[in-house]
Amino acid sequence: MSNSATIGYHPATEFTPIIINSFKAYDIRGELGVNLDEDIAYRIGRAFAQILFQRYHAAGAKAELKNLKPAVVIGSDIRHSSEQLKQAAIRGMLDAGVDVIDLGMTGTEEVYFATSHYQALGGIEVTASHNPINYNGLKLVKEYSKPISADDGLAEIQALAESGQFTTDSSSGKLTLLTDKSAYINHVMTFVDIDKLKPLKLVINSGNGSAGPVVDLLIDKLLQAGAPIEVIKLHHTPDGSFPNGIPNPMIEANRVATQQAVLEGKANLGIAFDGDFDRCFLFDEQGNFIDGSYIVGMLAQAFLNKYPSESIVYDPRVIYNTEAVIAEHNGKAVISKSGHSFIKQVMRDSG
Repeated sequence: MSNSATIGYHPATEFTPIIINSFKAYDIRGELGVNLDEDIAYRIGRAFAQILFQRYHAAGAKAELKNLKPAVVIGSDIRHSSEQLKQAAIRGMLDAGVDVIDLGMTGTEEVYFATSHYQALGGIEVTASHNPINYNGLKLVKEYSKPISADDGLAEIQALAESGQFTTDSSSGKLTLLTDKSAYINHVMTFVDIDKLKPLKLVINSGNGSAGPVVDLLIDKLLQAGAPIEVIKLHHTPDGSFPNGIPNPMIEANRVATQQAVLEGKANLGIAFDGDFDRCFLFDEQGNFIDGSYIVGMLAQAFLNKYPSESIVYDPRVIYNTEAVIAEHNGKAVISKSGHSFIKQVMRDSG
């Protein structure tokens, strides 16, 4: 961990009202130079931090907030514009008097983990995920990585960012650079039972996104623990120009490289990530794309084997084998509205 005070972005001294139309239902996504730039990122960072800080210091704040640190974690994907947008958002948060933990280049899942792990007030990932190269965005979460939606805080952040009516804190926040990924890797490893692994040959397509460095660390950790795996790495090096195309395996044409690598390498399984690796896609030993509907049932079985009789929350669009698998393994089936924010809330409500 190291401290740093070098921020390349310098904001305006006065803020006039503007319209920011890059806010969506659950995140912020926009075309660079059209409805997203460094000035907008600064406003969003400052508005987000100010609102979190006000909640933290409110007289009637929940006890769970009082246990948190007055800080926000932030990371960014590999896109060429992400670092500049991140620096602008960091400056906004520091100017709001909030401490910032910069995780460096990350995937969205790392930010979600770090927000809870470091007991921060919130987290930001600068990413456009699988959108075209001339786009970027910001994904925001509250304390304990709770999602933020338009009717649960995002509209408030938009209104403040647009108005520019920021409060002036007497002192700037402190910036800490924390790029060590060991805590995240150790957390992921808790889901793995090495003794139950059969010999596997894997193709892992990182799509030239942010997944590559994490994949390397995970593979090293697995091999050190004695996992009987062999890995073929595809499009592994992070490259914001995406020389092999935008990493979006939902597009059939983007699946071909992984499918061919599975067949040519005689692998047991293919795994392809999107740009910020909050989604992965699986291929069987014949290179066939496995629909996500079946993956949910498979995951339900794995978790119920480890945690018998627990609740499994699932999307109503993926009931193909999910309900049957949950029933077969004596789990509790809990259906949620579609959308990750709804699913995460139902998970919390279901214990």
